[in-house]
Amino acid sequence: MRLKQLFADESAVSPVIGVILMVAITVILAAVIGTFVLNLGGSVSQTTPQASFGFDFDDGATNDNVTITHETGDTIEAGRLSLAASKAVDVDDTKSQVDSSDTSTKESFSESGSGYSSGTMIGAGDVLYAGGNGDLSGQDFRVVWNSENNENSATLSEYTAPNN
Repeated sequence: MRLKQLFADESAVSPVIGVILMVAITVILAAVIGTFVLNLGGSVSQTTPQASFGFDFDDGATNDNVTITHETGDTIEAGRLSLAASKAVDVDDTKSQVDSSDTSTKESFSESGSGYSSGTMIGAGDVLYAGGNGDLSGQDFRVVWNSENNENSATLSEYTAPNN
């Protein structure tokens, strides 16, 4: 008789299931709160903008220039854009201001003296000039976007100058 009574007694099943459910809910809540506190999902919202840049090569007598024009797509903050080049160049929003005094292989669109402040929004029709370092024939140019926290970057447009 005792054996039948042992199998028929279900009083311990309900408290065990209750405890398991409470532990599961606590673990899920801790995981959700932890991701917000540690900002693990913060970089997911920073999507790469969709923009197209056009390049025009000007073969100068002493210095070649490349004109970079935002043609279509999202408006982008100048502080997040840079021009990466295979040869050091100077960038400016005025062609006559491009010279060899401040050249680099990675020039920010908002670099001091380039004409754009870091808060300026670059949209369709905005122009940037690169050059000031002699012959640029066959050199590669890339417009690069960097996320706000600099965790992500993407090449938006690429160009190789013609060989002359």
